[in-house]
Amino acid sequence: MANETTDQDFDKDVIKSDNYVLVDFWAEWCGPCKQLAPVIDDVSTDMEGKVDVFKVNIDHNPETPAKYNVRGIPTLMLFKNGEPVGTKVGALPKSALVEWMDSLMTG
Repeated sequence: MANETTDQDFDKDVIKSDNYVLVDFWAEWCGPCKQLAPVIDDVSTDMEGKVDVFKVNIDHNPETPAKYNVRGIPTLMLFKNGEPVGTKVGALPKSALVEWMDSLMTG
């Protein structure tokens, strides 16, 4: 299961993590975000130990999406050593999401 993070905890949860971290920027009113939610949870379970997965509700946490220029949702960002190493906007099938993450983690 993906964990929620907030503007206050983002630094501790994502930036200071030693692992790869996938961040899902989403909102309650976003249809594609709701479609993507079970995919994110599956990836969180499948890649446990390799990737930490966090969700940021953009309505409750406006600072972090602004800092990373999140313009549309869902936006997925993969972080390593506190830096975003890749960004995808829009809902993806699980296979495409895993392929994208694998390419960034092995590249």
